[in-house]
Amino acid sequence: MAPIPRLRAYSGPALLSYGFRPFFLLGALYAGGEVLVWLPLLYGDIAISTVFPPRDWHVHEMLYGYLPAVMTGFLLTAIPNWTGRLPIQGAPLLVLVATWVAGRVAIAVSGLTGWFPAAVVDGAFLVLVAAAIAREIIVGKNWGNLKVVAVVTVLAAGNIAFHLEVHVLGSAEYSIRLGIAAFVTLLMLIAGRIIPSFTRNWLARENPGRLPAPFGRFDTIAIMVSAAALLVWVCVPATRITGAALAVGGALQAARLLRWAGDRTGREPLLLVLHIGYAFVPVGFLLLAAASFDLVPASAGIHAWMVGGVGTMTLAVMTRTSLGHTGRGLTASLATQLIYAAVLLAAVARIGAALEPRWNEPLLQVAAFAWAAAFLGFAIVYAPILCQPRQPA
Repeated sequence: MAPIPRLRAYSGPALLSYGFRPFFLLGALYAGGEVLVWLPLLYGDIAISTVFPPRDWHVHEMLYGYLPAVMTGFLLTAIPNWTGRLPIQGAPLLVLVATWVAGRVAIAVSGLTGWFPAAVVDGAFLVLVAAAIAREIIVGKNWGNLKVVAVVTVLAAGNIAFHLEVHVLGSAEYSIRLGIAAFVTLLMLIAGRIIPSFTRNWLARENPGRLPAPFGRFDTIAIMVSAAALLVWVCVPATRITGAALAVGGALQAARLLRWAGDRTGREPLLLVLHIGYAFVPVGFLLLAAASFDLVPASAGIHAWMVGGVGTMTLAVMTRTSLGHTGRGLTASLATQLIYAAVLLAAVARIGAALEPRWNEPLLQVAAFAWAAAFLGFAIVYAPILCQPRQPA
């Protein structure tokens, strides 16, 4: 029997031949550009015609703008491997991309159009993504990954709730925590599988010896307990019970990370950065646990998760996926290593800005410019790779 082709016959633009191509490029451009707009917006130097308060616009466009783009690019690339089905490409992929772009425009001009049309246009993207990946997983009978559909559905609901919360109450709180919790959960689910898998494959070939522990019952329990702690945090973020639950979650996630043999990957930056990025997950849990006991500001833990964990992991996955799926060697060039260094600097500076009020403003600027350098740097370095056809084997 002939093998299933990995791609349909396709003669359109290379950028629309696979989901990671447009969404990684646009997501990176938007992540870097949004932060450069956010700083002058924060200081009152500019204004945009959005119904969101400045902080909520920034949070929304990071949480429900850039991140869903990168997430979608990853899922549309991973799901064909999970299901054996052909990838979404061409016109259907263009519809998803156009819907995402329309959402960004709708948010920016919502002060002119009103909150409801913006909510409808912006909310459509994650609903379409959830439907698309659900169809692929169900038709492919890949039942084990339906939990990913559940997380994306929670994100879609959180985005709609964000619009409603701002409209009714004037600012968003619960929907912000819900979105953060969903992305941290997605990180625990997906990164918790790919990091030990990639590490095992490399170590078996390049550095024989101790290997990562395979995904097992401990991982399942750690994810369930940590997800329960996140749910408590979403509902009641500043109680002693919440703090205790988050501390347990942080300890379990730290234990997972220690089981993955990250200390043996120092010679391979593409792998090492995955372990460093995931380290911000338990750090975020523990900082927010401390915040529940009024020991540190809550923003330190939130930014450990979002800038350190999610930001670093998205760039790590974007670079690796872009190289591997375009036929290039899995090697981190100097430019790629500088991208990693920039996002890690952004994470440390942003956490430091929360922990040390006296240095808040300069550290905030360092974090913003380092973040922009990382994501715009990715766009500059990887745009030629993403826009050109796959290299022949």
